[in-house]
Amino acid sequence: MTNVLTLISTANSEAISDDIKDKFENKTKSTSSKWLSKHVALDLYFEGSLDNISDDLLNELKTENFDFAFQKISTRKKKMLIADMDSTIITVECIDELADYLGIKEKVSKITQAAMQGDIDFKGALRERVSLLKGLKIEELEKVYKERIKLTPGAMTLVKTMNAHGAFTILVSGGFTYFSEKIAKLTDFKVNRANILLHKNGKLTGEVGEPIVDADTKINSLREFQKTLGLSDIEIIAVGDGANDIPMLVGAGLGVGYHAFPKAAAASDVVIHHGDLTALLYLQGYSLSDFVDA
Repeated sequence: MTNVLTLISTANSEAISDDIKDKFENKTKSTSSKWLSKHVALDLYFEGSLDNISDDLLNELKTENFDFAFQKISTRKKKMLIADMDSTIITVECIDELADYLGIKEKVSKITQAAMQGDIDFKGALRERVSLLKGLKIEELEKVYKERIKLTPGAMTLVKTMNAHGAFTILVSGGFTYFSEKIAKLTDFKVNRANILLHKNGKLTGEVGEPIVDADTKINSLREFQKTLGLSDIEIIAVGDGANDIPMLVGAGLGVGYHAFPKAAAASDVVIHHGDLTALLYLQGYSLSDFVDA
């Protein structure tokens, strides 16, 4: 066995039926297969070159209501995870939720969307949005965290399982330390980096601390810990959704676009449209029985 095609759906949909299994076993001339989770995640093992995967097979897989990835078996398990936070590890963009307390969510959200699409400069967009938050009380940040910040399904299991199997986990966010520190502690990320919201007398000043955590910070963090741990690119998995994640996604051995904006999706090795964050475990060959319960 040389290569693997992994099919991944969600526990709710169980989209990988026995008929789907049979169909793609035939199309890949699979030598064997393994359920990672019955009707949710399936490995199909096959020989040959990944460069020879037909366009017809790829196009057919893209029409299905599950995710897929082709990989070499020998290098699929990773020793480092580096992840974006907003709209990846958590379900929302924190800055948009903060803006809602000032009644300007729509205005700020438009800037956020443009930045994530890669249509405008990230640093400038961040400074502009933070300036609009001037006067927001620190206590409102706590309300946002308690009332609106939710982990993306599978996030806790992803981090805890990789930690338990010896991987190093890093959270690097273009968002804010107020939230990243709490999320890192909750999920057990070993390192977290994000931007600092400056405040005075219990209110935001409308300024963000320098230097700003941006796309360069993300790829530089990847390289920093890669060197410290003595890892090759192929031993690293990265996940994100926006344009500021692209260098990180490209720099990792496996870059995963999670419900990603088009530019980030195009830069990714694998795109997850259907599954939750446990998809990143299935991609590495972990079975449901290997998961560490949240």
